[in-house]
Amino acid sequence: MNKATLSGSRLLTKNLWKTIPLALLVYVTFAQPIWAQEKEKMFRTLTVTGRGVESIPATLAQVVLGVEVQAKTAQEAQQEAARRSKAVVALLKSRNVQKLQTTGITLNPVYSYKDNVQRLTGYVATNTVSFRIATEQAGTLLDEAVKAGATQISSISFVATDEAIAQAQKQALKEATQEAQQQADAVFSTLGFQRKEVVSIQINGASATPPPPRPLLRAEAGKLAQDASTPVEGGEQQVEASVTLQISY
Repeated sequence: MNKATLSGSRLLTKNLWKTIPLALLVYVTFAQPIWAQEKEKMFRTLTVTGRGVESIPATLAQVVLGVEVQAKTAQEAQQEAARRSKAVVALLKSRNVQKLQTTGITLNPVYSYKDNVQRLTGYVATNTVSFRIATEQAGTLLDEAVKAGATQISSISFVATDEAIAQAQKQALKEATQEAQQQADAVFSTLGFQRKEVVSIQINGASATPPPPRPLLRAEAGKLAQDASTPVEGGEQQVEASVTLQISY
């Protein structure tokens, strides 16, 4: 490298070091106001939470029923339970029930106790299924299921359709958002502040809460078998939503 080249390189390096502090100063000069604005926006905020609730008709009955058979041998108990369950499932399919599925198959020994002595007396087999059907058809179908071989009606609960729940969730979210905004406006108006913009949104929940299942006793199952016109009322299901807004001022 000749002297002219070396001299030019040193000059370029020297000028570069002079330029860097200037560029850094310009960056800091412009960055500070931006950071100050963001910091001010971060600290000058109000957080409010709104809640929305929609009540919709529970037009579907969610039913859990089954067959319980006791016999001297495990094979006899299981075969008879399977035979009756097959008849019950065939009935349910013929009535076009929704979401039909097996929820349990059990086979357990039965013991008797006498003079502190345990003795095997037989076996009990249980098959259970769950399904959904229109509420107004539930009473008649339960009566038919008992006649077909069902010996247990474990529980019945009531829910709305998936489409109705989805629509209610949207409406509940809308109501929750509006309530949160109204809360913020009330606070700002009282304190003399001006609302600026929403800086964050959090959806805390938009869920449907079905009524708790109602257990049916064996006596009630027998009554349904005798009186097919027993009314079944679904009531209403609530859909709740919660929205949290952070608003700058």
